[in-house]
Amino acid sequence: MDHVSPFDQLVDVDQAVDYAENLLTGRTVRLRALRQDDLLSLEQWWFDPAVVVLQNSTVQPWPAGGVSDLFTQWSANRTPDAVGFSIEHRETGEFIGHVTLFGRDSVNQTATLAIILGPAFQGHGHGSDALRVMVGYGFLQLGLHRIELHTWAFNTRGIAAYRKAGFVEEGRRRDAVLFNGRRHDEVIMSILRSEWSGDR
Repeated sequence: MDHVSPFDQLVDVDQAVDYAENLLTGRTVRLRALRQDDLLSLEQWWFDPAVVVLQNSTVQPWPAGGVSDLFTQWSANRTPDAVGFSIEHRETGEFIGHVTLFGRDSVNQTATLAIILGPAFQGHGHGSDALRVMVGYGFLQLGLHRIELHTWAFNTRGIAAYRKAGFVEEGRRRDAVLFNGRRHDEVIMSILRSEWSGDR
């Protein structure tokens, strides 16, 4: 039997409005459209040593504006193949990160999730909250059946956040990445629509 969340059963206009108003809102964060002034922070974070080893398989500089182009493309939200949102703190409105669902396969109803948080905002539960909101968006708004993500085995903090958001490890690509002269596994995690609690 398919899982049914309270958000699935829209009975009247008030419930429809509540759905629209709360779809992109979590406990501590809110997802919103990318703004031009977000790009400077994203450019800085992308090459911060605390971030780069978790986002890229190689440590190397990019041309000026290359990261901005990437995030602008992810966040254009003109097609259902990829959607991206900036993450802001609900209370302060401060920009704290970005989350995207990309590579959507409309036949198999799957997509891949990626998230980046500024170093100062890591370890406070904002990442887990943003993940829960984006997963809900993927299942409820995009009609996905499966959302997956990939990370390095040494990203223990990220793996803990993904588990907290309901993702389960389903496999590893052994010795798939080289960092500092050593080989590390790539961890593949996923969450299915039937596993998602809808508790936001």
